[in-house]
Amino acid sequence: MEYFRQMMERSAFGVCSFLGEKIGLASSRVRLYFIYITLLTLGSPIIIYLFAAFWLNIKRYIKKGKNLVWN
Repeated sequence: MEYFRQMMERSAFGVCSFLGEKIGLASSRVRLYFIYITLLTLGSPIIIYLFAAFWLNIKRYIKKGKNLVWN
């Protein structure tokens, strides 16, 4: 079950799990806060979420590229 949860978090951009690791909170708690904030502000944090997802994808791509050069 843990493997399935981690796979789903990675496939959903991993933004909430990344923020949870950096802040020191559970990723489920970060998701819950994100949902509440999105509902209260009528969806504007979705733009921030998409930007963070884009940034994490670029960061992951750069790390993989660096590993390929040194191998």
